[in-house]
Amino acid sequence: MKILAIDHVQLAMPEHGEEKAREFYIHLLGFHEILKPPDLVKRGSVWFQHGQIKIHLGVDVNFQPAKKAHPAFIVDALNDYIEKCQSAGIDIDTSQLNLEGFKRIHIFDPFGNRIELMETI
Repeated sequence: MKILAIDHVQLAMPEHGEEKAREFYIHLLGFHEILKPPDLVKRGSVWFQHGQIKIHLGVDVNFQPAKKAHPAFIVDALNDYIEKCQSAGIDIDTSQLNLEGFKRIHIFDPFGNRIELMETI
């Protein structure tokens, strides 16, 4: 018996946050939206995918952003993401920049969920 892979990571967002999520995850990070099963559409939320990476943003009526727990994405051009985030007015946390073998930053989605971007060095 063994776990084979992660299917998706779910983050929470407040009600009616779908458009803000699309702007951030599609236009800033480069994901594309994927369809949800019909029985889940009425709940709100939005799902994204980039290659094998899937992120589901689910509506939480008692929403609190994930400030510590977070997904970490390996990227190929961290400086380009930094420039794109700066141009979009996204806050960038560089206080934990160094990790052996990686250059990294933390950003926050429109709801305050923490996202880590890492580049192998």
